[in-house]
Amino acid sequence: MDFKNMKRTFNQGQYGKRTSIKRVTQHVLMNSHQSSAVFNIVNSIIGSAIIGLPFSIKQAGLPLGILLLFWVAYVTDFSLILLIKGGVLSGTHSYQALVRKTFGFPGYLLLSLLQFLYPFIAMTSYNIIIGDTLGKVLKRIPGVDPGNFFIGLHFIIGVATVLFSLPLSLYHDIAKLGKVSLISAVLTAMILIFVIIRAFTLGPYITRTEDAWVFAKPNAVQAVGVMSFAFICHHNSFLVYGSLKEPTVAKWSRVIHIAVMISALISVLFATTGYLTFTGLTQGDLFENYCKNDDLINFGRFFFGITVILSYPIECFVTREVVANVFFHGNLSKRYHAIVTTVIITMATALSMIVDCLGIVLDLSGVLCAAPLIFIIPSACYLKLSEERWIHPDKIMSTVTLLNGVVVMVVGFVMTILYPDDCSHGQEMAYCLSTNASFFNNSFSSFEPTIQSTFFNTSTVQ
Repeated sequence: MDFKNMKRTFNQGQYGKRTSIKRVTQHVLMNSHQSSAVFNIVNSIIGSAIIGLPFSIKQAGLPLGILLLFWVAYVTDFSLILLIKGGVLSGTHSYQALVRKTFGFPGYLLLSLLQFLYPFIAMTSYNIIIGDTLGKVLKRIPGVDPGNFFIGLHFIIGVATVLFSLPLSLYHDIAKLGKVSLISAVLTAMILIFVIIRAFTLGPYITRTEDAWVFAKPNAVQAVGVMSFAFICHHNSFLVYGSLKEPTVAKWSRVIHIAVMISALISVLFATTGYLTFTGLTQGDLFENYCKNDDLINFGRFFFGITVILSYPIECFVTREVVANVFFHGNLSKRYHAIVTTVIITMATALSMIVDCLGIVLDLSGVLCAAPLIFIIPSACYLKLSEERWIHPDKIMSTVTLLNGVVVMVVGFVMTILYPDDCSHGQEMAYCLSTNASFFNNSFSSFEPTIQSTFFNTSTVQ
């Protein structure tokens, strides 16, 4: 065997010119950095807010809701790339620095407030979801007293914070969360499978509401606020961009196209299958629609709780960066890194212990924080910094995106105040209130309806 020819073939084959094993290794590492960035973006998008997407379809109407989801995904893709382009044009390396360079100190303070509030509220809601979701799962364990302190909301939040949220949030490099984000993405795919199964096995037993197939509904703009809350990841975009090896706009564009495409596919499937199962009965938290004794969904609840735990550190990274930039000139020593992280997590944990339901707070966060961070600010920065003519496609799209953001922010705020979501936290739906509690785990375990379906057709809320 001619080893010299083999070496020459390897050196000249895949890369078109002579290269070394070291260069190939660097190429693989570069791709691994991009993969980590993709999973971090996907994890940031399909976090806890994904369970509210079926409700946004209910608000907007099924056909219009699907179209709006794709529109928000497209705008997210466009604005994430636009944000980094703005950073390149201004020579800045953070969202805060970009806005300060573009709109001065007042803009910097406003952006810092928004960029802190959104992930901080997300961290608080994550804690509540972790405690509530895992608590319901633990209550299904045979012999466990439902009133046991060790399966209560506060105890679960405390344990999850100490054992998982705090240690993961103490990382310095967000790229190290790539594997964690991959696990979260796999668990989300499993949850989606469970929701699809229940669309076939539970959906036929739930009576369709009269407005189930309406094309559009008056709360469509409010639905965009919910979708924006789900898709926002702009507050951590510069952190993820900086984790790339030799970051460029071209590499970032590839990462964003792949990440948003994956997220949009998962989001649309989750939203449509969840809504088609319950139609007009769909709640803001889809898991509240399923019965407590549905063990397949309890596996989904468990996976979702783990997913939220794994999504938590990404939001903490952002809040810590904002504090570091505003109060420490962007640099934190190891000591202050640990202190700031601990203080932020302690504040979020304390708030989640006090507040039981964040429905209207999350809605307002969607229209007042997410809409500016996604639609308005990236577009405004690019429009001011770019020297392209106004007829340039990027400038036209930026103008359209900015105007859309203003509409979503103003109209969404008014609709949220006039029609706030009621908090039906922990209430069983009427179709779950039956003495035949074991019926779920028997007759719904297959795809074929059983002769007991007449029971549900008579007991379902009309």
